[in-house]
Amino acid sequence: MGSGELGGDAHAVVFGSVTDGPIDEAAIETLVMTAGDGALVTFRGVVRNHDHGLAVHSLEYSAHPEAERFLRECCETIARDTGLTVAAVHRTGPLSIGDVALFAAVAAPHRGEAFAACEALVDLIKLRVPIWKRQNLADGATEWVGL
Repeated sequence: MGSGELGGDAHAVVFGSVTDGPIDEAAIETLVMTAGDGALVTFRGVVRNHDHGLAVHSLEYSAHPEAERFLRECCETIARDTGLTVAAVHRTGPLSIGDVALFAAVAAPHRGEAFAACEALVDLIKLRVPIWKRQNLADGATEWVGL
């Protein structure tokens, strides 16, 4: 899975990575789950075929050179605040409709805390990680989002 794994105690796994290849969702789920967890909440940010009323053909994601560090810091923050196991991976490069651009996973003893932590993680990633998308619209135009 790369250099994104961070240290911590045996109960708190934190992983954050930026990749230009497909995300191994099953490996991330396995990474965060422990024998004490009864809930696994995942989020998939999937490339859709429209945005703000415009038809989208595909996307291209670009990342700041330190985007992976920012992503890991987001995971660390949520893990520290909740004590839960947390992981997230964001893709870069060209993506097609239906591709997963962001995958986040949180495991917890109970579903409520897992849902809340996963939502907080995705919100923090959107706020802090310098990754931008270029939307290739169906009419041939392009637009940058997140700048």
